[in-house]
Amino acid sequence: MNSNSKWLPKIWISFRNKQWLLKKLGEGLLLFWIISLVSFAIVQVAPGDATLSLLRIDTIAITVEQVEALRQEMGMNDPLYQKYVRYMANLFQGDLGESVMTGRTVAAELIQAFPATFLLAATSLLLTVLLVAVFGSLSALYTGSWIDKFSTAFCLMGASIPTFWLGLLLIDLFSVRLGLLPAVGMANGGLVLPSLALAIAIAPPFIKIFRNSLIDCARQDYIRAARSRGISERLIFSRHILKGSLIPVVTILGVSLGSLLGGSVVVEVIFGLPGVGKLAIEAVTRRDYAIIQGFVLSIGLLIFFINLMVDLSYRYLNPAISLKEAERR
Repeated sequence: MNSNSKWLPKIWISFRNKQWLLKKLGEGLLLFWIISLVSFAIVQVAPGDATLSLLRIDTIAITVEQVEALRQEMGMNDPLYQKYVRYMANLFQGDLGESVMTGRTVAAELIQAFPATFLLAATSLLLTVLLVAVFGSLSALYTGSWIDKFSTAFCLMGASIPTFWLGLLLIDLFSVRLGLLPAVGMANGGLVLPSLALAIAIAPPFIKIFRNSLIDCARQDYIRAARSRGISERLIFSRHILKGSLIPVVTILGVSLGSLLGGSVVVEVIFGLPGVGKLAIEAVTRRDYAIIQGFVLSIGLLIFFINLMVDLSYRYLNPAISLKEAERR
């Protein structure tokens, strides 16, 4: 039986704990309601009129009668509470509405745009993990050396430069001057520059935390005890130091998701990626409120589920949480 099998039942006990499960379910329902309310409120207070944008597609001269007829057809003249009840009823039926510009369902628009955003997020996270592993480990291993100072300078630069400017600098260097990578689109290595821009922007806090955590874990008494028993440095690092050092990194992961998603919107616009972020920006400029509502709702729920996975990962890395909950039962 491997070492991981010891914590699996305890994690499962914690997961089945009614109090924990009900709490998570309640948080999810509350979050769903808050997000739906926020997305609905954003549309109601937003300036402009979607009917004008829609009518200008087909006609040059727009009459007041045309605007009023379309508003009546779309239910925009209904009382506010009727609009919200209708909106929530459609949500529970899985109907996010239709785009007023394309006539397609919001779900279809989001599904079409999601792969580009997923690929961007996945490659950015892979590059982030690589940057954190390399800079964090080397800085911890050679504390005070030029490598540590270079890592600190890199973190300062990444945290100081806005993602917008970083993306433009990468385009100027690798696309305009060197001609190595495309500046727009996803073909022919088009994901490299946007993923790199996003990774450089979100990696600095993880690098510093991982470095400090590695140094702190390596100085613990149980690490000295493991060395005194003759356990190899490789096993000490993989089973004790590395696992313990990941706990604070995972802890701030959920908090950093907002930065990742917000940065992806900016990056998609700069590099012309057909993702969800670019779709949302276009919806704002076209006053396509159904797309905006669908974007806000889907991103909010996505963050909730990712945070749930982060919570479970934290329980894996720190089984003491599950042990305490099991003992209380």
